Amino acid sequence: MQLPVIAIVGRPNVGKSSLMNALTRRMVSVVDPTEGVTRDRISRPMVVNDRAFELMDTGGIGVVDVQSLDSLIEKQIDAALRSAAVIIFVVDAKTGLTAPDRKIAKRLHQLARPVVLVANKTESRKDKAQVAEFSALGFGDAEPCSAKTRDHVRTVLDLAVEKLPADTPTSLEDRGLRVAIVGRRNAGKSTLVNALAGDERVIVSEKPGTTRDAVDVTIVRPDGRSWTIIDTAGLTTHAHDGRDPIQWYSEHRAMRAVRSANVVILLVDAVKKIGALEKKLAMEIESHFKPCMLVVNKWDLVRDTTTGEFAEYYRGVLPGLKRAPIAFVSAKERTNIRRMLDLCADLHDQAGGRVATGELNRFVRVALEQQAPRIKSARVARIFYVTQTGTHPPEFRMFVNDPNLFTPEFRRYLEHRFRDTFPFQEVPVRFHYVPREREGLDKLRGGKRKSGEEE
Repeated sequence: MQLPVIAIVGRPNVGKSSLMNALTRRMVSVVDPTEGVTRDRISRPMVVNDRAFELMDTGGIGVVDVQSLDSLIEKQIDAALRSAAVIIFVVDAKTGLTAPDRKIAKRLHQLARPVVLVANKTESRKDKAQVAEFSALGFGDAEPCSAKTRDHVRTVLDLAVEKLPADTPTSLEDRGLRVAIVGRRNAGKSTLVNALAGDERVIVSEKPGTTRDAVDVTIVRPDGRSWTIIDTAGLTTHAHDGRDPIQWYSEHRAMRAVRSANVVILLVDAVKKIGALEKKLAMEIESHFKPCMLVVNKWDLVRDTTTGEFAEYYRGVLPGLKRAPIAFVSAKERTNIRRMLDLCADLHDQAGGRVATGELNRFVRVALEQQAPRIKSARVARIFYVTQTGTHPPEFRMFVNDPNLFTPEFRRYLEHRFRDTFPFQEVPVRFHYVPREREGLDKLRGGKRKSGEEE
């Protein structure tokens, strides 16, 4: 069942995104004094008072965008208003009642949706004294609150939840896989998200830096399962030099999306060479042991080059992702997209795989008996016992006599043999070499140490 939407609306800079963050208790939306920071519909599923819903932040109504995206932002706001079951209408208590507030109120009256009027920025007595004038908007008395200090924000949420329909779900359904799409600016991330959603869910423009937030979009696959696709801001080379704080926060959210995702799609532009930005993203994905798929977009623009030649190039310049599957797609033409999602599902299944302890220990014995790298030490490196300790990513603990005896060359050998033996060919795995603790090892093995067993 689709969740009802509580949409936060208002003119620019009244504190909608700050209120969104205060209500969710998370940094969901980018907050900055610059007018028009929020452009897309930013949503977060929540359960309050046994009511499940989607809280949605929107762009400022009437914003004048510096990149002339006004009409596209307005289109996103219209979509939010049409989908809303309840509207939180935010006004600025410090500024007082304005003509744009009156204009928005007229528009909301025409929609005939339940409205909770909220006077934000009531940090002082003077601010609170101005709240009464907002009753002229025709929605009753405004509820004073401060998103900055979180004063009365829970009251705002309770009032909105009370107005939800009677058939509102009581719990959140499983949103399935979380797939984050990352890449440089203008690689086509938002176009790909819209192609997957079958709707203009996020703003698409040739102007760089259009997407600023990490936008969660729910899609339903042919098998009926829901997935969450996360559109992220494109990386730039100057995000951390202080020139553009909005871009810095946007890219911080992109990196956070990588950490929270089940699978990551690194989207690259087929007509551009791999640069430092892609390598930085690849390192971030690798460092968090995330299953990754390399997706080459704009394949419809490529001529006289085979997928094999491209794949060889990408394997060479992104060695950390050499095991990641590669898909060649056109988000604009919507070609090969379904196959791309099938591969994402396969990666997630691989990362959730388990291997029986007996199989692991038989594998280690065979691997050590065969052509393992020689370890230059007077002491013999020994692996006593191996067990799987986790999934997503698959984690394995090797009880050894001394972890320092296992050189990087030996560890690489064992990992390669492991991948050739078990179904983890395309996902990252973690091996922990730990010194054997007799009591803990005996407990895991279900018995006491055998007599004569070497340390």
